[in-house]
Amino acid sequence: MARKKIREYDSKSLLKQNLKRLANIELPICSAQVTKSTDFTELLDKEKWLSARRLVVKPDMLFGKRGKSGLVALNLDFAEVIQFVKKRLGQEIEIEGCKGPITTFIIEPFIPHKEEYYFAIDSERLGCTISFSECGGVEIEEYWDKVNSIFLPTDSPLTNETIAPLIAGLPLEIHGKISDFMKGVFAVFQDLDFSFIEMNPFTLVDGEPYPLDMRGEVDENAGFKNEEKWGNLEFPHPFGRIPSPEESFIHDLNEKTSASLKFTLLNPKGRIWNMIAGGGASLIYTDTVGDLGYAAELGNYTEYGGPSEEEMLKLARVILDCATANPDGRKRALLVGGNIANLTDVGATFDGIIRALKEKKSELREANIHIYVRRGGPNYQTGLAKMQAVGEELGVPVEVYGPEAIMTGICNRAIEGI
Repeated sequence: MARKKIREYDSKSLLKQNLKRLANIELPICSAQVTKSTDFTELLDKEKWLSARRLVVKPDMLFGKRGKSGLVALNLDFAEVIQFVKKRLGQEIEIEGCKGPITTFIIEPFIPHKEEYYFAIDSERLGCTISFSECGGVEIEEYWDKVNSIFLPTDSPLTNETIAPLIAGLPLEIHGKISDFMKGVFAVFQDLDFSFIEMNPFTLVDGEPYPLDMRGEVDENAGFKNEEKWGNLEFPHPFGRIPSPEESFIHDLNEKTSASLKFTLLNPKGRIWNMIAGGGASLIYTDTVGDLGYAAELGNYTEYGGPSEEEMLKLARVILDCATANPDGRKRALLVGGNIANLTDVGATFDGIIRALKEKKSELREANIHIYVRRGGPNYQTGLAKMQAVGEELGVPVEVYGPEAIMTGICNRAIEGI
């Protein structure tokens, strides 16, 4: 499961759209998103409620404790909201050691309330943990001992009887509404492949549950079956993480293909670079380099699965451009390959890598790159032979290993080499 955080605006939009369909619950949520491209006149024309109600505005940036950080404004009119946003949009702030600009806000109606409840669903390997507390709000950590939780095994229904111990302390007259709401949210959680939902707090408006603040995560790997339900769902980078041009290029390439192409630039001055197939193998290579004490030298994290030769060529170009930038005379290692493939034609995949290596012949020499290859799977002998031959053609040291060599051993050879 690849858990991906989504914005509060998207979490609430998905909840509102699907609660009615799955549980016949009409959630009277109104929300509007603001970025640097927002035209406030057009926004007001589209969302008439903005001029008719008192408002709340806050960053929608995947970080918490916004109220404690002075980033939430309450009970404003629309003109005051505009002033608040313009003063802070693009401003760099620091949250728990992470710095970054504020790029996105969410605007909602201001809801006077008394009750503040906490509710969360967290997916785990064998089921879900469901939590509830009567003491929700910004001080939830101080009252964590009052959060009640149950574990619901996979494929078990969430029933009134299951929920009863969680809400036993609430007045009996609201048990039905709260229970129905929790079951409805759980139905949305399952149907849309959420991996995490947290409402802190939710309250009652005219006797009906209403989430004031909401966090959501979805299982990115379930995107293939949720395309229509999710719509154009955005997966923002974590706060403080601004993608490099190279990362943005591979991200866009990944969005246009059925293959999987991932690239994260960790240290532009690193001396160990990865071009690894498969998420599992990529994690093993990365963790092994770290375990051997060279995490600070890792230049990148990369994983790929099922690319065409052209897609592999483009990914390899990016990695080689980064790995050969700013040569300083010291040796650098490039790890190529991965585990034993089941379906991927290793020879065809290596064709794209070899084309990129030939294009970067002079840069590889100047950067003193040493290449370490380990791979198995369909047509792997052909692929390894091609890699051995290209090393001789380029005049670059290349060590080639098949599935008889262990992956962690190749990492150790590379570290010894540099």
